[in-house]
Amino acid sequence: MDARYTLIDGLKRLLGDEQGTLFKQAPLKVALCYPSPYHVGMSSLGFQTIYRLIHQHPGASAERSFLPDDVDAWKKARLPPLTIETQSPVSAFDVLAFSVAYELEVTGLFTMLELCGLPVLREERGPDAPLIVAGGPITFSNPEPLEPFIDVLVQGEAEELVPILLEAAREGGGREAIRARLKDVPGFRCPGLSQEGTRFLVSKAGDAMLPARTQVITPHTELRSMFLIEPERGCSRGCHYCVMRRTTNGGMRTVPPEAVLGLIPDHARRVGLVGAAVTDHPRITELIQTLADSGREVGISSLRADRLTPQLVAALKAAGAKVLTVASDGASQRMRELVDRKHSEQQLIHAAQLAREYELERLKVYNLVGLPLETDADIDELVRFTTELSKILKVVLGVAPFAAKRNTPLDGSPFAGISVIEDRLERLRKGLRGKAEVRPTSARWAWVEYMLAQCGPEGGLAAWDAHQAGGAFSAWKRAFAERGCVPFVARRTVDGRRKATEWPTVGAQS
Repeated sequence: MDARYTLIDGLKRLLGDEQGTLFKQAPLKVALCYPSPYHVGMSSLGFQTIYRLIHQHPGASAERSFLPDDVDAWKKARLPPLTIETQSPVSAFDVLAFSVAYELEVTGLFTMLELCGLPVLREERGPDAPLIVAGGPITFSNPEPLEPFIDVLVQGEAEELVPILLEAAREGGGREAIRARLKDVPGFRCPGLSQEGTRFLVSKAGDAMLPARTQVITPHTELRSMFLIEPERGCSRGCHYCVMRRTTNGGMRTVPPEAVLGLIPDHARRVGLVGAAVTDHPRITELIQTLADSGREVGISSLRADRLTPQLVAALKAAGAKVLTVASDGASQRMRELVDRKHSEQQLIHAAQLAREYELERLKVYNLVGLPLETDADIDELVRFTTELSKILKVVLGVAPFAAKRNTPLDGSPFAGISVIEDRLERLRKGLRGKAEVRPTSARWAWVEYMLAQCGPEGGLAAWDAHQAGGAFSAWKRAFAERGCVPFVARRTVDGRRKATEWPTVGAQS
């Protein structure tokens, strides 16, 4: 069988398994692109919401395209990225709109543009090239590394910006004419044209635009056949490491359970409640219990240990929960207080006790290592405390190295160092061997994420250099050095005493 036919047939099979796919003919054709594979992109609530919003515009249509699972197979077959809906080449569309969730997805964007046969660098694309747009969660923190590659950045919540973008594109005149129309519009940044002060100005959608929700249900996602909907948006908390803290998004906005329930289709048997602080919703237990009573399975994106009650955990159990997942986000109480993570050991112990009482299989706890001022003693406290939890219920400890983000109170704090983090992860593994499962993420790639999160456009150019050199960690390290990438340094309060601490500038750490 011809390799090209096999790859195209794979897209047709994905399409055939979908419910809710949209089809439309319109003058303005938008390719909505996700720089990660289909199973990741179709789990993104924002991506699905923008897909529906484009179709609601009378003069525009959208088709979706994703980074191939097997990029080499597509290169060998000489196939460009194609859309799911009609298997059309993405490069033939008027607008290519990328949704970028986090820093390391920038290389997926490079790959998709390369497969399209389009120059990756903005300055190398001609006037007849399609308009390249990017938005997504990354714009809440630091979109600067995207600037060398993108014509228009949509910054923040995009619901009210999408119609403005589409109208500007419909007027035509080529890429530069469209950019000129948008360069001074709040919520947009056109690199090379917009004023410097617009770099970190993000938009906020009006309450009438809520809630975001799934358009297409598919079994081929991280959250198999699950209808996603947000009962709340934003967060009322102030965790110092988090981009979605209350000062970034204006606090938490809730949606009444009646409105949420009215938007869930009858055929959706699995429902995911998505948001930065879902368990802070004042009627969350009622909503989960109503869904469970209707025979639906419910997943929830963020459980806060200090909000767990017997009634809430009982509702989760009735809705099919097998695992209780909470975040500690600090190896010790000292670290949790440092980052304003308002959880105590007793609250986390209570979470484990509730999980055992309602016969859940295990407790999963997310944590950070490498926070400012952290020492081995903090790691030892995490070992002691996790051991106590494991005596109550089986524990899985998910551990991520801390990478400071722009637009947060810990902006400018240094990366702890690859060797330091690897030593602390090994200390955790040894201390918890036979007691709890430790699932860490890579210290090396966390450093790459940190550099992209803390650098400007030169960080994006370094990413392009590393990608062209094969994408190995050594290529990234060399590219950051050759581009002179220096992480942002700022004075920030970290100990709760209003005493500013100036973090030293750090480069590649081994």
